Amino acid sequence: MQGASNILLEGNNLSRLFAGLGVSIQIALVSVLLSIPLGILVGVFMTSRSRVVRFILRFYLDFIRIMPQLVLLYIVFFGTAAWFGVSFDGYTSSIVVFTLWGAAEMGDLVRGALESIPRMQYDSAYVLGFDRRQTFTCIILPQAVRRLLPPAVNLITRMVKTTSLCMLIGVVELIRVGAQIIDLNRFAHPDGALWIYGAIFFMYFFVCFPLSLLSRYLEKRASK
Repeated sequence: MQGASNILLEGNNLSRLFAGLGVSIQIALVSVLLSIPLGILVGVFMTSRSRVVRFILRFYLDFIRIMPQLVLLYIVFFGTAAWFGVSFDGYTSSIVVFTLWGAAEMGDLVRGALESIPRMQYDSAYVLGFDRRQTFTCIILPQAVRRLLPPAVNLITRMVKTTSLCMLIGVVELIRVGAQIIDLNRFAHPDGALWIYGAIFFMYFFVCFPLSLLSRYLEKRASK
């Protein structure tokens, strides 16, 4: 058993795992940075008075939610080349899919936060002489952001964990690197998978656990 644990220390295996973790975090971070502004726009327009706009955005949200992320990855990775003649590599396909997914989920969170604000808040602002823009930016939006932050952090945690699917379209992220190390050492360390996946578990844990604590903290603050 002691010999099997040496697989982590042999050569550059540990540094390769950290490099794979960096790729996973990079995909999640870029997707989050792109999906937040898009999600805010989607959420705001989902509260629009136009039925057509609400129908289109609802269809987009339901399509993203119903379709598994893995299928979306395959559609973007393989389908864009076959249908549109545009070839995306695995990294770009992952960014596209996670951005679309994050924007849809974030949009629904924004919609829910905005619709949770009582109507009397709008009426009170209008009585005080605020116009619609001032009411939204000064009264409604600050309250909505306070309610939005905890579930938004949970969404970011989910996005970090789901990057593990990217290995199936050739992205050399954390799980893919771990599988490569296990395969290369399957004879020298037949029990090495336990240590590699154990290390991967703790890497994901140390990335996601602080986000989970942050979500709980924000949820407590929002409930006060």
